[in-house]
Amino acid sequence: MTTKRNKENRDNSQSKNDIKDALIIADAVSRGYYHDWNKQDNFYQQLRVIVDEREYWSDNLVNLKNRLQRCLDITFPEYTRVYKEWTCPRSIATLKAFPLPTDINELTAQNVIEGWKKAGFQRAGGNTGIRKATDLINQSRQSVGNTDALEERKREISRLVEEYERTIARINQINQEMIIILQRIPLVVERMKSIKGLSPLYIAVILANAGDLSQYKHGRQFLSQAGLNLAESTSGKKKGQIIISKRGRRQLRKYLYLAVIGLVVNNPSFKSWHEYNIQVLKMKKQRSIFKLIGKLARTLIGMARNEEFFNPDKTLALKKDIAA
Repeated sequence: MTTKRNKENRDNSQSKNDIKDALIIADAVSRGYYHDWNKQDNFYQQLRVIVDEREYWSDNLVNLKNRLQRCLDITFPEYTRVYKEWTCPRSIATLKAFPLPTDINELTAQNVIEGWKKAGFQRAGGNTGIRKATDLINQSRQSVGNTDALEERKREISRLVEEYERTIARINQINQEMIIILQRIPLVVERMKSIKGLSPLYIAVILANAGDLSQYKHGRQFLSQAGLNLAESTSGKKKGQIIISKRGRRQLRKYLYLAVIGLVVNNPSFKSWHEYNIQVLKMKKQRSIFKLIGKLARTLIGMARNEEFFNPDKTLALKKDIAA
């Protein structure tokens, strides 16, 4: 990035070649425009690999869900009237046994229940099973779905469901491997887990992308690593909008945001801060979330450097002092 930004300084030209790049790099280093690279311990490298692999399969899972939802919208748009979430076990059994509405509309409720059992859904019967089977049959008989290329659509849905289950199994396996790796630093993990609502996934992603948190002198360095440091553009009387720089690790930025969303719901301290920001400071919800990301970053660095556990009473007492 430094080379790209400085390549036009010398000759006011966007041209690029190896000789020019070498000169720009040498000039940047001589001026101190660089950061030292600290090699992380092998533990953090292993964690980074497994977190990246999980992210890859998670992205694939989203693509599979979207593709399968598209197929259902084409062939059986009424399906969501029976199942609000097609990923539930009974719905998966339905898609395995009866991918298309034409596979259902001539059946009885008992036939549908037997099909669920053959597809591996054990608790297929009962009052709930009969009601769901009846609803499914009624919706299939009045379906307005596309009836072209039914065999091809059927094979596509079957393959997508099969790949969906396989991907879920892969992600669950990776989660178990991730937990095993985290067990190698139990004290660090226990400190971070003392923040109620911070799951092992968030802990793994933070450590994989940031490395040893005790090496940071302040939470601002951690935020800069994630590209969450603030940037603004001002000139004279004109004051530009303050934005986040996004010059950092995208994955760390994403999961810090998701982590704080969860903490606002599950952690009393963060919930209290969020309510204070909105009700007293009159912040918008999104701005409050980003402010709490900074709070989380400083808290994690402080806990790592001081080797302390999260203390809710201490943080809540600090909030009362600020409010007073």
